[in-house]
Amino acid sequence: MEYDAIIIGSGAGGLSSAICLAKEGQKVLVLEQHDVPGGWCHSFYLKGHRFTPGVHYIGLLGDGESTSELYEGLGIANELVFFRMNPKGYDHCWIGDERIDLPANYDELVQSLSARFPKEKKNIIKYLDIVKKVSRQIQLIPKMKGFWDHITIPFRTRHMGKYGLFTLKKIIDRYIEDPLLKTVLNIQCGDHGLPPGKASFPVHCAVMDHYFKGGFYPMGGGGALVKAMTNRIKELGGEVRTSQNVTRILLEGEKKKSAVGVELANGEKIFAKNIISNADPDKTYLGLVGKENLSKKLTKRLSETKYSCTSLMLFLIVDMDMRKAGMDSGNIWLMPDRDIDPDDLFEDMMKVDISEGEEFPGFFISCTTIKDPTSFDGRYHSMEVVTFINHESFSQFKNKERSEEYLKFKEFLIKKILKTLEKTFPGICGKIVNKELGTPFTNEHYINSTNGCVYGTDKVLKQIGPFSYKAKSEIKNLYLCGASILSHGVAGASYSGVQTAAGILGKTQNDLISSVEGQKVRIYESEDDTDYPDWMKKKIEVKKSRVDSNVNRFSE
Repeated sequence: MEYDAIIIGSGAGGLSSAICLAKEGQKVLVLEQHDVPGGWCHSFYLKGHRFTPGVHYIGLLGDGESTSELYEGLGIANELVFFRMNPKGYDHCWIGDERIDLPANYDELVQSLSARFPKEKKNIIKYLDIVKKVSRQIQLIPKMKGFWDHITIPFRTRHMGKYGLFTLKKIIDRYIEDPLLKTVLNIQCGDHGLPPGKASFPVHCAVMDHYFKGGFYPMGGGGALVKAMTNRIKELGGEVRTSQNVTRILLEGEKKKSAVGVELANGEKIFAKNIISNADPDKTYLGLVGKENLSKKLTKRLSETKYSCTSLMLFLIVDMDMRKAGMDSGNIWLMPDRDIDPDDLFEDMMKVDISEGEEFPGFFISCTTIKDPTSFDGRYHSMEVVTFINHESFSQFKNKERSEEYLKFKEFLIKKILKTLEKTFPGICGKIVNKELGTPFTNEHYINSTNGCVYGTDKVLKQIGPFSYKAKSEIKNLYLCGASILSHGVAGASYSGVQTAAGILGKTQNDLISSVEGQKVRIYESEDDTDYPDWMKKKIEVKKSRVDSNVNRFSE
């Protein structure tokens, strides 16, 4: 059987691409090497508690905003429910003894920061206005079509053009003087894994603007997004197969420059008119196509490509009232010292020897059972604690992932993380009933990302926008999508899949996600259950009624 398209990898980009092609009547097949689909969006369970390693919040879900338009256009909005995270602080900056919140409204953000930093009020307004303008102009580009749009591009994107080639540090230093305020405005660098001195200003603008109206968490975690997307693919006649390890992309034609199918680890060959790889460029070109089939120009570029940092993720189940401990539905960005420069902090985080020092220099902390009230059983909370590291920190354990030495190193790292967490939430270490640490090898095994990277290619100036890898490859009928192509993050990767499908079909992004009648994302408040529908209240009641069985499970 020949398909119209085979998609390698079932991350958000691959799934959105599959939906768009299937909507246009194409026969699509999605192949996923893991035993569940979803890539970074997939969810897994520990002792009955759900965790999602790559989905911590999503933005722009209001009426007419880009993420809601995406889900409505894909025809999956009715299957999704989101909780609005604390509108008074969807992100909390815990910097030394300082506690500064990022509220979920642009005007309130300006007012809040201006009240905290009154001498910087004019600078705050100027800076955030530029951030908003640059981001909105980035969003205009894929919507441009027709003669007049292209003629007016230079005027309509003038701010992006003016600031597009600068780092975040360059621009923020121009407008902001207070070091603490700079750190607060830089804190979301964690969402693209780069320090201000290396981060692209337009990329940071896009990240900040994505959350100007707040952060939202999907009911059911990232797995709910995956379920909605895979169900939609099947509804449209497509297939999603898991535990399907693609070992190479089949090439034919003169000089083997045309992709015709894939070969699986079991030797099975499957053919298609087009192949889309949701894997990163290294995994796609060097791993699946083969260096011998690439041009010298592409080979050189691949050798020069830098990938993002990797991570340690500690997944915890705690028998503790986390609200009383100071946690709410907002994320916490934790830094130990208000006087440390963010670039110095990142350099410290990227040290190869992570056994040095008593604590890690910074963390991202999230409590999913508060973000998604339907997942809370009334007693046990699920928490995710993340810190970025250099993948070389684990180089000594390559091919020794299950060795006793490796397992002891993991235990050492868990204790090091918990030392900081105990200071942040006193008493929490005595309340942990289950814990598991994800390492760069975990990322490589389940996500198949180069070096276990968390954001695809490094989002430095030389690797974004016009300098990023393109969806259409030099191999005929081979395309790419995902975090290394258009943008990272759940929405960015999803839109990448849409644009890749549009390129194959000869259509525009808007053509493929024009509104589907009757589709609408439902949103409720994490912090206020007043408007919860009866079915949701019942779901919460049922979840809490099972707490006794959880007690027995943890005591086993």
